[in-house]
Amino acid sequence: MRGSYSRRAALTALLSSVATLGFAQAPVVSKRPVARPVRVGQVTPEMRQSLAQVVANSGVAGRVGIVIADAATGEVIDQHDADVMQPPASVTKSVTALYALDSLGPDYQWKTRVYANGPILDGILDGDLILSGGGNPNLVTDDLADLARLVAETGLREVRGAFLVYDGALPNLDEIDGTQLDQSGYNPALSGLNLNFNRVYFEWKRQGANYTVSMDARSEKYRPAVTVARMQVVDRAAPLYSYRNGGGFDQWTVAKGGLGNGGSRWLPVRYPALYAGEVFAVLASSHGLDLKAPVEVARLPDASVVAEHSSADLRDILRNMMKYSTNLTAEAAGLAATKARTGQTRGLRTSALGMTHWARRRAAIAPVFTDHSGLGDTSRMTAADMVAFLTASDVQPQLFPIMKQILLKDADDKTITDHPAVVRAKTGTLNFVSCLAGYIRTASGRDLAFAIFAADLQARERGKRTGEEQPADSIAFNTKAKRLQQVLLQRWAALNDSAD
Repeated sequence: MRGSYSRRAALTALLSSVATLGFAQAPVVSKRPVARPVRVGQVTPEMRQSLAQVVANSGVAGRVGIVIADAATGEVIDQHDADVMQPPASVTKSVTALYALDSLGPDYQWKTRVYANGPILDGILDGDLILSGGGNPNLVTDDLADLARLVAETGLREVRGAFLVYDGALPNLDEIDGTQLDQSGYNPALSGLNLNFNRVYFEWKRQGANYTVSMDARSEKYRPAVTVARMQVVDRAAPLYSYRNGGGFDQWTVAKGGLGNGGSRWLPVRYPALYAGEVFAVLASSHGLDLKAPVEVARLPDASVVAEHSSADLRDILRNMMKYSTNLTAEAAGLAATKARTGQTRGLRTSALGMTHWARRRAAIAPVFTDHSGLGDTSRMTAADMVAFLTASDVQPQLFPIMKQILLKDADDKTITDHPAVVRAKTGTLNFVSCLAGYIRTASGRDLAFAIFAADLQARERGKRTGEEQPADSIAFNTKAKRLQQVLLQRWAALNDSAD
């Protein structure tokens, strides 16, 4: 994937900002008094408060599980409600990352191939052309363009047979979590052939009393229009979006009253193989190779490789997953890991159960995972178990380098630019769930492992019943939980070298 990570980072950042409307939280300044950040090594009376007092002062509703431990020895320094089972949300991806690294190896690559199942003579294929996915969760339109170019460079200029698409390398899922709203772009389908995180770009513009709409598979260089996802503007008040299976395509409608003058968002794709096939055909046509409409096949026919695209190494893909928290990447990595361990393609729940058993053996803990991304809220884990996992043998050397750096901020949400402590961790956010777990490297070089799991599950259930992507009270919950995380991180950074 030569030179593709700059464009992938840009795409994933865009997807994260546009397509995670259910999770994004606007900064809200709490009126509750909070401790101002202090110099490292300065111990204030507030920092001497018990964790129970700190949690009570934060105003975070529900339950909060907290553990801080020495990363080298696993010795617990402090804890609060450490054994409360909570949804780990996207902190789950930390477990998935190690599961994938242990199972597949850091240099593992996914292959996307084009096959021919007939002879090619004088640039003419007397047979079918097949686009076959190996499960790459980070394949984007630019990569398919490179693959189409490689096919053209072989001299192929005509295909007399069909154009087939194969996605059986991973199980086919219509969506990751069935409790999400239809339009949640972070909850797409998954298969062995994925494109643009299985999301389509929907854009609209007002023209007089009506709207023009478009659906495309854009990436950094290309914006091919697609028909496998279709949108109709309808005159209604609610719901904002509706979805139905059109039998080979996604049929969306959107309420006219909610569109304003114009805008855009990413929507999930439910026919990922046909989506990728349609885009590849458009790109191939730019090289003079006209293909028929793609047709899915359940088995890969005997065929020879015409061209191949390799993903980035697994470690690099997981680093991006940890930074942008892409659910599709986590599920594909977890499913591929289970397949490598069992030799069989497993369903999502069975694969997550396999990861559960692996984690229990790996770190002598007792979590329950129902997916690999943390998108569903039925997974459970304690803060104590998360820290036990982080401090288990050979975990920190693999996870610390790929975890996202968490900036320390003051009470006004401004970054503390000169803070000598380094925090690398994984965030986890659902409505009324806010988690953070990872490592603190102090100014003296001491490493600490921590987990902060906050959840108000009763409020979450009430929020689900509203049908809103982001219930209003969830913003306040998240703001308080994020502030609590900052208070705790700065407390630990200040106390660990002077007094535990």
